[in-house]
Amino acid sequence: MSRYFIKLAYNGTKYNGWQIQENTPNTIQQVLQEKLLMLLQESIEVSGCGRTDTGVHARTFYANFNCETDLSENLQHWVYKLNTVLPSDISVFSIQKVTEEAHARFDATARTYHYYIHQHKNPFMENFSWYQYGPIDFELMNKAAEVLLETKDFTSFSKLHTSAKTNICYVSEASWMQISDNEWCFVITADRFLRNMVRAIVGTLLLVGKNKITLDDFKKIIDEKKRTEAGMSAPAHGLFLAEIQYPKELFL
Repeated sequence: MSRYFIKLAYNGTKYNGWQIQENTPNTIQQVLQEKLLMLLQESIEVSGCGRTDTGVHARTFYANFNCETDLSENLQHWVYKLNTVLPSDISVFSIQKVTEEAHARFDATARTYHYYIHQHKNPFMENFSWYQYGPIDFELMNKAAEVLLETKDFTSFSKLHTSAKTNICYVSEASWMQISDNEWCFVITADRFLRNMVRAIVGTLLLVGKNKITLDDFKKIIDEKKRTEAGMSAPAHGLFLAEIQYPKELFL
């Protein structure tokens, strides 16, 4: 029995998130496990690096699984075979052998999310970016984003009634980057993220950028530790899991 990491990407538009749930069909995890069973002829349980919600995308996602079949002699062959049976909105980049205890979720040292907005209506961006009309002060939003680097308790940006044991996260990067005249991307990196955290932060930052709340109001929202004080959650379709970092010694 060997353990492997799969590196993949997916367009989450048609899926009910990553994780298999009771009475919730059509998840990325479900599809991946079904295709691995088809190819390897053995029951495979896949564990993901995180739990993306319905409609959220991933440019980079890692999952681990164990199997009796020795894949190591021709890993690229298995990448090719898996891609031939997966739907067009899920792609596998690599399969790598890892240590027996390696875990895609618990061994990740940092994760990076991207959230995209655009300010001119564009039919080719509607599934991957949030259209925002009117002036936005991105400089002021970046000042607010800097506050996140000094924040530890992100209760104000967490979905209520989750199973998380703590709402403490350490953010190492948070800023808005301009892509074009009317396209922007919010980049945030942390050791871990709470359910709905990035979307809640984006929605609240936009209140700052549209001068609906002040920078001091933003700081107060964080201090209040109440989700009801923060802004609305940004829609799922603009959010991408972009990068996950692991210790090199996990990979064989």
